[in-house]
Amino acid sequence: MIIDAYNNIWEASGNSDYLTGESFTAEDLIPFLDEAGVDMAVGCSLGQAIDNDYISSIVTKYPDRFIGFGGVNPRLPGAAETVAECARLGLKGVKLHPTLNGYHFADHGLLDPIFKAATDEGLMILINALDDPWCAPLSIEEISRNFPEAPVLIAHMGTVWNTTEALIVSERNPHIYLETSSTQLLEVKTAYKRVGPEKIVMGTDWPGSVPVLERAKIARAIPNDADRALIEGGNLARLLNLA
Repeated sequence: MIIDAYNNIWEASGNSDYLTGESFTAEDLIPFLDEAGVDMAVGCSLGQAIDNDYISSIVTKYPDRFIGFGGVNPRLPGAAETVAECARLGLKGVKLHPTLNGYHFADHGLLDPIFKAATDEGLMILINALDDPWCAPLSIEEISRNFPEAPVLIAHMGTVWNTTEALIVSERNPHIYLETSSTQLLEVKTAYKRVGPEKIVMGTDWPGSVPVLERAKIARAIPNDADRALIEGGNLARLLNLA
């Protein structure tokens, strides 16, 4: 089964020129999944437009196509309760976006309750971690090492300048995985050599890209069929108990 680990889906919620004023729904994404031969995809909200009820409704409507990850802003009151609510909504993980929500990831006061709640609820944690001082991989390690039962996906693998940190962190933490969206071909090849296929998970970050391009990148970087199968779905299926 081919599973795409990171895609944004939403309905327009304002008049912003940057994304939120326009809808990119699950129905819009499905043709791109079909084009790429992707069986299931993780869908989550934008960091600036969290709507966990919408994500839950999509999972209910398309249970064979979508896996829901909820969005959580740790700065808001009741954030840990929001994590628990995500589990009650049938979602499999939570997405954190430090840059858009305005916090540094090495903040134990904000993040420890989130990680504890995710651990208690059996949820994966996906962290939007482009090359950004708000969420450098070493700060992700600082928080997550106290909660090793919660699997972590470092989205974008810290590209560009934080990729080396992401590799180090994934190498020495069995529960921390690297997600491929927005990365360069060379970075995926390097991760394959450094951490192996068991620690890499394919994601697209649609609508920023499309799954057929991500699969082409993975195919070029990972020539071994069995290893590629892990990256393109096997690892995430195991971590989310989908098998």
